[in-house]
Amino acid sequence: MITVGVEEEYLLVDPVTAVPVPAVGVVRRAAGLGPFAQGVEIQDELLQAQIEVATPVCSSLDEVGGHLLRLRHAVASAAEANGCRVAATGAAPLRGGTRVPVTPTARYLRMEGAARQLVDEQLICGMHVHVGVVDPEMGVAVLNRIRGWLPALLAMSANSPLWDGRDTGFASWRTLVFGRWPVSGPPPFFDGLCDYERRLGDLVASGVIADRGQIYWQARLSDRYPTVEVRCLDVQLRADEAVMFAGIIRGLVAAAVVEEKAGVPLPVVAPELTQVANWHAARHGMNGTLLDPLGRPHRSGDLLYALLRHITPALEEAGDLREVSGLVHRHLQAGSPADRQRRALAEAGLPGLIDLVTGAGNSP
Repeated sequence: MITVGVEEEYLLVDPVTAVPVPAVGVVRRAAGLGPFAQGVEIQDELLQAQIEVATPVCSSLDEVGGHLLRLRHAVASAAEANGCRVAATGAAPLRGGTRVPVTPTARYLRMEGAARQLVDEQLICGMHVHVGVVDPEMGVAVLNRIRGWLPALLAMSANSPLWDGRDTGFASWRTLVFGRWPVSGPPPFFDGLCDYERRLGDLVASGVIADRGQIYWQARLSDRYPTVEVRCLDVQLRADEAVMFAGIIRGLVAAAVVEEKAGVPLPVVAPELTQVANWHAARHGMNGTLLDPLGRPHRSGDLLYALLRHITPALEEAGDLREVSGLVHRHLQAGSPADRQRRALAEAGLPGLIDLVTGAGNSP
């Protein structure tokens, strides 16, 4: 069984105004010392109004879901005990008039010195899925084979339509904010592991980025674990939606491994088409068309069902087909989290939005 793990980032917000609250220190201590989470599973992030959780390595989607519910409950309870709430939203809908301080580690302070405005505006939260691929050469082949599907995943995950109290017109504003770093967006095509390592080495040697950790491609090989790490997703409102993405991405990786071993030809798509597909997905989410891995437009629902067909053998082998296909169908019926944020704001104003992004994330 191919292993999988999930990292989620959340905002800490005022329960009335939704303005970010720099309370990560007390919330992390309270959550880490409680009965529901270990300290190593809960981490600081760049800004002190952000907190991150990480599941252990999992073999099944049931494990992923159980750990995410446990960790979400732990940080939500700790936040409530300290006068704030955990918001599962890809971007802060309101930022307030005071900048949120940086978490005072050497790395984060160096980033602040290099790009102050970018750091000030990093009130965004993503979800990262790690899938076990022990052989790094195979890992690079997997990156090449899944990169064309990343825009579809981004569109499904879109959960950040609001910024500074206004609708941005984008389903995933987080993607636009994060895309301003020097190395970000869809990964390029690599001519094997040596090419991958050479490019990373050249980027660090340029001096523009401080280390390999600042290579923010939407999919990359993890430097910490023997995994392919997919990073294009906004954090999800619900834990079961995060489980859905863990299942889809594990299926994509497994299908890519099978194709690579079988020598299935891989068309190389021009990078500008991949970039256009990524921007289009961030702009519209699932409302309209999406571009397939070859850059051709399809209705969003049709493309997502094509994605399901592509990974069905892998899902069947893992025993995940029924769960993942059911979650995808429900997702298509309910609309993206961005659509739900907009509906909550229109129907119930700011209180309704706060309830959505801080309440639904803690529901089974």
